Parts: sequence; C-alpha cells; structure tokens
Amino acid sequence: MGKATGFLEYEREVPGEVQPLSRIQTWGEFTVPLTEERMRMQGARCMDCGTPFCHAGRMLSGMTSGCPVHNLIPEWNDLIFRGNWKEALRRLHKANNFPEFTGRVCPAPCEGACTAGKHGSPVTVKAIERAIVDRGFAEGWIRPEPPAVRSGKKVAVVGSGPAGLACADQLNRAGHTVTVFERADRIGGLLMYGIPNMKLDKTLVERRVDLLAAEGISFVTGCEVGTSVTREELTAAFDAVVLCCGAARARDLALEGRALNGIHQAMDFLTLNTRSLLDSGLKDGRYISAKGKDVVVIGGGDTGTDCVATAIRHGCRSVVQLEIMPQPPLRRQPGNPWPEWPKVLKTDYAQQEAAALFGGDPRRYLTSTRRFIGDGQGRVAGVCAVEVEWQPAGDGRQVPVEIAGTERVLPADLVLLALGFTGPEDGLLGAWGIERDARTNVKTADGRYSTNVPGIFAAGDMRRGQSLVVWAIREGREAAQEVCRFLQG
Repeated sequence: MGKATGFLEYEREVPGEVQPLSRIQTWGEFTVPLTEERMRMQGARCMDCGTPFCHAGRMLSGMTSGCPVHNLIPEWNDLIFRGNWKEALRRLHKANNFPEFTGRVCPAPCEGACTAGKHGSPVTVKAIERAIVDRGFAEGWIRPEPPAVRSGKKVAVVGSGPAGLACADQLNRAGHTVTVFERADRIGGLLMYGIPNMKLDKTLVERRVDLLAAEGISFVTGCEVGTSVTREELTAAFDAVVLCCGAARARDLALEGRALNGIHQAMDFLTLNTRSLLDSGLKDGRYISAKGKDVVVIGGGDTGTDCVATAIRHGCRSVVQLEIMPQPPLRRQPGNPWPEWPKVLKTDYAQQEAAALFGGDPRRYLTSTRRFIGDGQGRVAGVCAVEVEWQPAGDGRQVPVEIAGTERVLPADLVLLALGFTGPEDGLLGAWGIERDARTNVKTADGRYSTNVPGIFAAGDMRRGQSLVVWAIREGREAAQEVCRFLQG
C-alpha cells in the first residue's frame, strides 16, 4: 500500500494551523491544508504491513484500537498516492457516512494502531481522510443519490446526532422512507451543538443534512418524542422506530456551594454559545458569557478543552482546567503497548491558545474540587481545590487521596462542569417501558440493537454509553442493518 519504502523516505507531516493569538479572534476553523503533492507523500508512507491494525476497530484494555467503522485506510492511502482521488473518495464513503466530521473531530485511534507508528511516526490518516472528502465536495463529486426503488416501509429515527444520521442514511439507501425527529431547533445533535464551530464548522453539518434531505430523508425539528409525539402515534405511523437520543444526562458535583449562580454544565455553555453564534453572531446575548471572568473548567477531557477555547474567544480574564488524573507521560509506557490507544500527553488546540494568551498550560493535574465559595450575594467567587495522589484501595482499585496542606482557593466568576455523562435521560425510556442495563443505558442483546419492545431499536451513546463520534456512526450503521432484517425478513 502506498510506496513500499515511503515510510522510510518521508517524514510525517500534519496540516498547519493559524497561530493561536490570531485564531482566537474568530470562530472559524483554523487548519491550513497541505498541498496535494505533500498529501500524496503522506499517503505514500502507508506500509504494506500485512495486517492493517489501523482499521481493526476493537477494544483493547478498555480503549479503542483502530477505526471502529473499519475505514479502508490502506486502500485510500494508496489511491491518493497514485493521484486517484475520486476512487479514494468512493472507498472512503463505503465504510464512513460522514468523513468530513470524523476527519475533524475524531481522536484518530487508527493512528494509534498504525504499524508505522510502532517504532516511528504513524501515517497522517485523519488529515488524509479530511483531504479526500473536502476535495470531493470541492470538485462536485458528492451529489444526492436517492434510492431508485422504495420498499414501502417507513422508519422513524429519534435523534439527529451521528448515530441517528448514519442510521437514517443507511436505511434510506436501502429504500425505506425515513423521518428523523430532533427536539432541538437544528439537525445535528452533538455535531451541531456539542462541538464548537472552530472545531467543526456548522456549515459542513448543514451541507451534509441538505444532501441527506435531497436523497429523500425527512427532518422534523423542535419535536420532543414522548411529549410532542407519543409512542402510540409513532408506532402507528411507522414500521420501526430507532432511538438515537445520546447519553445526555450530565454528571454533576454534589458539593457545598453547588447551588450558587455562575456554575453551569459544560454542554449548556457550549450549546447556548453555538446557538447564539448561528442565530445572531452572539449579538442577542442569549448565551453564558465568559467575558472578563475568571473561569474554572472542571474536567480534563475534550468537552473541557472545548470550554477553555470558547471562554478564551469570549475574552475571559483567566482560565484554569482541573483534572483529577495524573499528567500522562510523554511517550508510551511498558503497560500501554502498541496497538493500544497511546495514553500520552496531548496538548490540544485550547491548551495551545491558553499558553499563548496567558503564558502557560491551563491544566492542573491531580487536583480535586472540595467546595464552591460564594461572594455573599448568591454568586460563585471561587473554587476550593486540593491536590490528590492515587493510592490502592482494599479491593485493588486506585482511589484519589487528598494531600494535607495543599488546599487552595482559585478565583472563579464562572465554573463549568465537564465531567462526562452518566447515561440517557430517563423520561422517554421509562414511559415507554424500555429496559436498561446496569449502567442505565438501553439494554439490548450482545451485538444487537433491538430493545425489549418489539419494533423499537436503539443505537449510539444511548445504547453504548458515552463514546466517540466514530463509534456512534458504526452503531447507526449496524442498527440500520438489523432494522432492515426486521422489516424484510
């Protein structure tokens, strides 16, 4: 695949970026693509490795290794090296419905499992994926392709995130008539409101949704299934229902001072910001502003990182990101062998921006929150934090233990909780009598997507738990296959 000696001849090269102090002045994407020739050289680095772990898509030690949708990575690397971009696009779309999304927001477990990365630098799979699909749209190769024949079967998909859209796309291609219901005012779910615009431009989401609509999928916004539309109405109008509502129940902190004003869930902060940005360019003021404030983000994951970048663009006075886990090492450790996901230190775009603006990385590792401090008038004014160390508990688990004498108060006019999610919301599932597993996710048989209620299926984070966009796409695709078997026998 690619050039037999390419990984020896060419160094790994990734697309450039607009400098942090410049890009924080806008809400636009900031990646600077490589030229076609340089991208072809990156495709040439793909080895003829025999077993391409990059598209294995499996779980190792609780982490994703390789691409969950089984992208045909070696094939399209070889094709772009040879200059056959149109065929590369066809192979890319064969496994991945939305490469323009994964090519921007996926953490690239394919690169973590790349054979070339075992002793050197992995192939720039994510950048190549994005380059292929972006060129496909630019060249006009991606056009609506409605199915030639309709099956006469109708399917309702509830939720328009990556799982719902992938499921709807596959079902529509199979000839079924699909309607997607979304309670928000725009289609896209997590893609629209959970990821900031500078990370995934919303015109790209709208472009794909318009394409799906041109292919025959119907979209209904502002409709909360279970309230606006009942289960009885759905099952009477549709032959099958697929629930792709995500894991939207955010984890909270039951600490002293939690009721103070100025403490918000991260997704509320991000959602309101993007909605206001799209509606009015933030002129309507209908968002949680960080302008002139000392911001503390609790949580070190991608959502917390997005909160840091958003607060910086608002013009915050300072920003700190608290993480209870230790700082990851700079390189793989013996207990984290290839092809596992590499648990190494990553400095993401928001940390780069904070360092350029404020002079240092905003992350504070091994730090736990003890309580929130008010200003005497009902608003948060500070976060009391303490350093911790991880020690073995009696049952073999590691637990955080506070270090005496390390308590400190961080100034905070705005606190954002980015602690992940605990599962799907209760209302619809309880009212519909849908069984749940021990983690409160929708219960299905192993490798299956049908619920205990006949004709109702579930996919994505609602069934799997909080996970990656690429896993949601795979779940949506596989659920669509099961629905087709249910409809057609």
